[in-house]
Amino acid sequence: MIITTGFDPIPEIVLRARKLAEVTGCAYAPRARFSMSKLVQHYGDGQILVVLQEAVRLITPEMPPMEFHPSMGFVRAKRIIRGESDPMIEAARLLPGDSVLDCTAGLGGDALLFAVSGGETSQVTALESSLPLFALLLEGMSQYVSGQPKVNEALRRVNVVRADHLDYLRTQPDNSIDIIYFDPMFRVPLTESAAISPLRQFANPAALSEESVAEAVRVARKTVLLKEKALSGEFTRLGFTELLRASAKTSYGVISLDN
Repeated sequence: MIITTGFDPIPEIVLRARKLAEVTGCAYAPRARFSMSKLVQHYGDGQILVVLQEAVRLITPEMPPMEFHPSMGFVRAKRIIRGESDPMIEAARLLPGDSVLDCTAGLGGDALLFAVSGGETSQVTALESSLPLFALLLEGMSQYVSGQPKVNEALRRVNVVRADHLDYLRTQPDNSIDIIYFDPMFRVPLTESAAISPLRQFANPAALSEESVAEAVRVARKTVLLKEKALSGEFTRLGFTELLRASAKTSYGVISLDN
């Protein structure tokens, strides 16, 4: 993957793009007057991350560009700020100051909700194994500006880490994280959406493993949480208690560890 800017970038954007390339181990490509197709031809890489003044955009072959945006996470975050409940937060039994490990960060919406609800003293780590998504999240979480200061602050607090969740969990001490969360990509999508469809090309298609859940149970202090299709056999297979919600197409499954 290469990292570049828009045409005629200001110096601050060039510095951000160079820093992101250094942190992620990607090549920085000065944009000059190259079109995207010319950049691909010149560098021989079809995956391009474009750092812009008010956005970051991931461009991949034969797919629409994917821009960082909290999407429904932003809508749900505003509800939490207004004092409304959220089913994921309730299922996790999240309290202010809790530590959370989001093992499947994706576009970062759930990590944002954990950070908003957990407050300034919470510690939220979001794992993403895909390099393009990791780079998109790293830049987006640190730079995206919404109309909600509390959302902006929460985005900055999320620690984005590139890692396979099982490898990461194996390195963590027993009972060291309050809440561990899994939201694996559904192998058959419930709906096709402009936000999720491009994400599928980066998703790990493998089912969540029993070993990953066992490691999460070892590491978690309070709750291990799984999001899946309602009435999915995955809850039973992996030892979760499903919390069914009226008319909802998805459910949260919980393993409670502090009862």
